[in-house]
Amino acid sequence: MNPKYISALIRSALREDLGRAGDITTSGLLPKHRTLTALICAKEKGVLCGAAIAREVFRCACPGARVRILTPDGSPLTPGRKILRVTGSRDILSAERTALNFLQRLSGIATLTSAFVKKAAGTRAHIYDTRKTTPALRVLEKYAVRCGGGQNHRMGLYDSVMIKDNHIQALARKESSGSALRALQSFVARRRKAAPQAKITMEAKNASEIGMALALKADVILLDNMSPRGLRKAVQRIRAAAEIRKGRVEIEASGSVTLKNVRRVAETGVDRISIGALTHSAPALDLSLNLIEQ
Repeated sequence: MNPKYISALIRSALREDLGRAGDITTSGLLPKHRTLTALICAKEKGVLCGAAIAREVFRCACPGARVRILTPDGSPLTPGRKILRVTGSRDILSAERTALNFLQRLSGIATLTSAFVKKAAGTRAHIYDTRKTTPALRVLEKYAVRCGGGQNHRMGLYDSVMIKDNHIQALARKESSGSALRALQSFVARRRKAAPQAKITMEAKNASEIGMALALKADVILLDNMSPRGLRKAVQRIRAAAEIRKGRVEIEASGSVTLKNVRRVAETGVDRISIGALTHSAPALDLSLNLIEQ
């Protein structure tokens, strides 16, 4: 991760909490020279993510603080497990919430991702995230997905082509179906020439759109909101077509995937399952900071 991005993000988060006046409670109760030592510990099971971010929060808010990471990112957590130890001035208390916010949010994402990965274990399906992330936190949240054993979809609109239903509808409003397909084919040809190694993904919701994706020779066909039965039929059709043309097509399932049904989706034979909930609905992991005797 870019150090400048991390530094700017942390400073922004601290400013949000401290404002112009700073921590008026801590500064009013404790002298500047007071030295404190604190431990951050887990209060429930999960997967850790964000230890280095929390360390930098304390270093930024509390210059001279000694911070030791006791558990690395990606590690399984159980109640009571020690994550981080920090010794420094009273400003440790001023940075507490910001450090915990990062840790709890990212560990929650890693924990939920790990649960999905375990459900799909033993199938060919890999768990992927989406762009449904918290604004300005995408880099960190996608890192959390990796800590949980998942894989990253495209980072943004700039690094990979994904042709979605709205693109097709916008084309269709001005073009006949044949003209729209030719426009798509022309675009795909230009992109392959400009970036031969970059994958091209096309979303498909029905048999007609699957046919269009196959005609475009998309590298990834994203099957959106299909039932397990519909997914199986689509997978069989796509695999057969790929075999005929002696090509490789990755098949992705997306839409309404939960911990209850992800196993059924994985068993349809898809290669990838993208899940927006990994980053938009992950509950924060319960962690705490407590002062200890020096």
